[in-house]
Amino acid sequence: MNRENSKKLFVRALDIIPGGVNSPVRACKNVGNEPTFIDHAQGCMIFDEDGNGYIDYIGSWGPMILGHSHPSVIDAVSSVLKRGTSFGAPTDLEIILAEMVVDAVPSIEMVRMVNSGTEATMSAIRLARGFTGRDTIVKFDGCYHGHADALLVEAGSGVATLSIPGSPGVPKSFVSHTLSLPYNDIDSFIEVMEKRGENIACVIVEPVAGNMGLVAPKHGFLETLRDLTKQNGSLLIFDEVMTGFRVAYGGAQSLYGISPDMTCLGKIIGGGLPVGAYGGRREIMEHIAPQGPVYQAGTLSGNPVAMAAGIATLTQLKAPDFYDTLDKKADRLLSGLVNAAEKAEINVTGNRVGSMLGLFFTDREVLNFDNAKTCDLEMFSAFYNGMLEKGNFLAPSQFEALFVSAAHDTEHIDTTITAAKEVMQGLRK
Repeated sequence: MNRENSKKLFVRALDIIPGGVNSPVRACKNVGNEPTFIDHAQGCMIFDEDGNGYIDYIGSWGPMILGHSHPSVIDAVSSVLKRGTSFGAPTDLEIILAEMVVDAVPSIEMVRMVNSGTEATMSAIRLARGFTGRDTIVKFDGCYHGHADALLVEAGSGVATLSIPGSPGVPKSFVSHTLSLPYNDIDSFIEVMEKRGENIACVIVEPVAGNMGLVAPKHGFLETLRDLTKQNGSLLIFDEVMTGFRVAYGGAQSLYGISPDMTCLGKIIGGGLPVGAYGGRREIMEHIAPQGPVYQAGTLSGNPVAMAAGIATLTQLKAPDFYDTLDKKADRLLSGLVNAAEKAEINVTGNRVGSMLGLFFTDREVLNFDNAKTCDLEMFSAFYNGMLEKGNFLAPSQFEALFVSAAHDTEHIDTTITAAKEVMQGLRK
């Protein structure tokens, strides 16, 4: 497959952009390749600068649940552009989107719009500390909550992909109040809460982890987090930047029946534009300025273009059987990929929750970050490059989830499965 234009653009980018990319995992270094520069996208197809088309399972890392360039989203954005792009003042659109979020997620009584998932998580943690008067936070290995200093401890996603130990540039004092525990390890969490529970401001977790590949919570894990945080006066924060409106309209918390104190959102609620949000119980959210003493602000927060895209997207997600149909597509894809590996006698483990899935090149059940790190990364790299050559756009990291959109149909998925069978057989040789 010819990608000469992408190669030329990458050379230009390397001269003026660190690593040639504006987000690390896009560099594709760990899979021995160079980034594919995109020209446009439509539906579940994405097209590069050389005219090559790919079936897209990245979906802009999750937001494109409707597919690319969905007419309702494009129309909404086009319409609001006539009003302006940003005012630095309130509009009706941010109220409408906030009402939709509150209506969809029962644990959220009030919500504050921001511009990214990182902003949402760092703001939620500041609020938790301000509300409780405590400093210590608990996170889990392999869960990536954005690049705020206090959260780059045993983070997954790009940090794991690039084998960066935490992150240089983060003073030890900044993370001295951050405890990172194994995901799905109930006993370790109980032990920490017994010893330090009275000092813990909050526990932040991806209820379904999507940054060490796709890892589901085992039975009792989220329930234990909820019970012990409540007993100790700590706040439970669900980072649903990925899972919010992705695995269900009400997010992962609606699937598992857990009500956190605060929830962080992003990706889908912006319909492909930069958006984040954090919300929770009214008594907590009323501590944010200007109503309360905890300060947080943003010039572009709630900007009308992003709000319009989010409103249009969430409106489409209310269609009858939307999520049932999407889940069946994702199940068909994962089953086909696992079957392709089994026929080629290659060890893989597949995980799926809703339309998020992970394919791990290991013979172990993947329940946490340590399990994920047993994967054969050379095998994954070969698989990734083989699938790219056959027109499938997968995440260039073993530690990222894949996403299925409403725009994928059976033909697209079966085409990908056929390609996987051919690539897997080649790996066996």
